[in-house]
Amino acid sequence: MADLFTIGNFMTLLMLILLQAVLGFDNLLYISIESKRVPEDRQKYVRKLGIGLAIGLRILLLIVVVQMLESFKDPFFEIHIKKVFEGEFNLHALITIAGGGFILYTAVKEINHMLAIEHLEEHQSDAKRSVNGAIFWIVLMNLVFSFDSILSAMALTDNVIVMAIAIIASGLLMIFLADHVAEFLKKNRMYEVLGLFILFIVGVMLISEGGHLAHIKLFSYEVHAMTKTTFYFVLAVLVIVDIVQSRYQKKIALMRELASSKTAKH
Repeated sequence: MADLFTIGNFMTLLMLILLQAVLGFDNLLYISIESKRVPEDRQKYVRKLGIGLAIGLRILLLIVVVQMLESFKDPFFEIHIKKVFEGEFNLHALITIAGGGFILYTAVKEINHMLAIEHLEEHQSDAKRSVNGAIFWIVLMNLVFSFDSILSAMALTDNVIVMAIAIIASGLLMIFLADHVAEFLKKNRMYEVLGLFILFIVGVMLISEGGHLAHIKLFSYEVHAMTKTTFYFVLAVLVIVDIVQSRYQKKIALMRELASSKTAKH
């Protein structure tokens, strides 16, 4: 037990909390979008309970992954259609591909719905969920996001207690930030579009990672995982474009207002 309280473990714990927080950003976006589907007076409850349950299940998943790491890597089944489609699917790959596909579907559906509605200020997602249903999907998708963070944590330390503390700390941070992220998106509707496109990129990243884990080949071309560097670069570009476009639109609106006032004077 004395080995736990060392400078090395403390520094590793700080790194893990930071890692969990960075990897959890896309998870917060999903939680914010999913919680909007329940009545407004229940949204905070859904976010807090969903993340709280996910913390406990993340720790359970951590223990399972540590004990059965090789089982997650062993192929369940293989598909070999030469020069068309090839792949060796293990549990990790299947979960990652399924999670990425669901996130991609959610992002595309929300974007299409946003474009289809007539009155954006009255927009509420038409795909209503029960409170229990929303909590279920938040917990499930939280576990999908957990695989990367747990495997990354295992690369930094083999101390399960340190990893569990990092999961709890990052989970509490997510509970604190979830309401703020949801409130920010609610007050700044333009950034909701940005959030959905970030979620879209997250889905693409997870599918590519799952395809890489499964050694998928499409028409003899191997699927490569999108690197975290590429993901954060695309994320930065999306944010910069959104900020520049927002300021440019404000400038155009101001110029039109000035031109209109000058016309009115003459």
